[in-house]
Amino acid sequence: MPLTQSILNILREILPAQRPISLHEPDFGDAEKALVTDCLESGWVSSVGQYVDRFEQSLITYTGIPHAIATVNGTAALHTCLILAGVTTGDEVLLPALTFIGSANPVVYSGAVPHFIDCEAETLGIDPQRLNDYLTDITEQRGNTCYNRSTGRPVRALMVVHVLGHPARMTELAEIAARFQLVLIEDAAESLGSWRDGRHTGSWGQLTALSFNGNKIITCGGGGAVLTRDPELAQRAKHLTTTAKQPHAWAVEHDAVGYNYRLPNLNAALGCAQMEQLPQLLAQKRQLAEDYANAFTTLDGVQFQNEPADCRSNHWLNLLLLPDREQRDQLLNVTHAEGFLLRPFWTPLHQQSVFNNAPRMKLPQTEDLFTRGVCLPSSANLRQPHTVT
Repeated sequence: MPLTQSILNILREILPAQRPISLHEPDFGDAEKALVTDCLESGWVSSVGQYVDRFEQSLITYTGIPHAIATVNGTAALHTCLILAGVTTGDEVLLPALTFIGSANPVVYSGAVPHFIDCEAETLGIDPQRLNDYLTDITEQRGNTCYNRSTGRPVRALMVVHVLGHPARMTELAEIAARFQLVLIEDAAESLGSWRDGRHTGSWGQLTALSFNGNKIITCGGGGAVLTRDPELAQRAKHLTTTAKQPHAWAVEHDAVGYNYRLPNLNAALGCAQMEQLPQLLAQKRQLAEDYANAFTTLDGVQFQNEPADCRSNHWLNLLLLPDREQRDQLLNVTHAEGFLLRPFWTPLHQQSVFNNAPRMKLPQTEDLFTRGVCLPSSANLRQPHTVT
């Protein structure tokens, strides 16, 4: 039987009969309706209110990271992280080529230059050994700053992305960041509920960004957050994301160029209810991932992306690797015709026209994964809720 047909048969067996089946949908119930209604009735729907505070505290409690500042979306959170990291015009920021463009755009907003790094197959994240060898080869230290010898620009920060929710090798990457005197930023937009060595993603970086877009494991309709262990950075983050307005009973004065980046209370109410559902959503997504893994283990010629060793991934999106691009594209055509809305990886950032001239290392693993990878329907509601112990 052709490989494409075999995969299609597995999807028919695992997924519901009702089509189309999207890549990732939100899951709302009575709790979300109740809290949003309460917020509406309170009249506090903008960037101040009890639900913003409650949502931030829920993130602190869940991740174990002591400071959380809720933002209007994940891009705003990441932009804030870069500002707080001191990234400015003429700097370079290291980040993976295999990520959504939302990781790179805030680098440009900051006046800096994205510098693309290759990934590894096991975690889908930045390959620590190759990064270390590459930086040893192309950079030099001048005082407390790392410089790209070729461009002459400072290399200011290392942005690690936990791709599809799988934790990157953070211990090794944190050591590299320290060795080359780089600010470590974690783009954990996709990895709420993912853990490595008993620590939640975001626990290694000086600054971390989360996203609560409609396609994430929980959603506020939009939304994001900055996480940090540094109380001074947290205070600065809250100040800058609230237009840098100085506290006063009536005067409206600002002491810096700030941003209108705070999460509205109405969205936070939705987020509070979603956080209550998070353990159940994670359990349902784990069951779906296990069903996929078991089914595809029996099929030669494909590889299901399991969680890395010593990790517990949130399985935000489940990935299947095919032998080549031709079979990948054939599968996408056939499954979309049947209402299974699979998706390839994002086109790697170095292949996006806006970043054609950005510096990069050789990216063979990134290009291979893009050529062969398809993301499978991964919504939590594709599995029935059960009691979480």
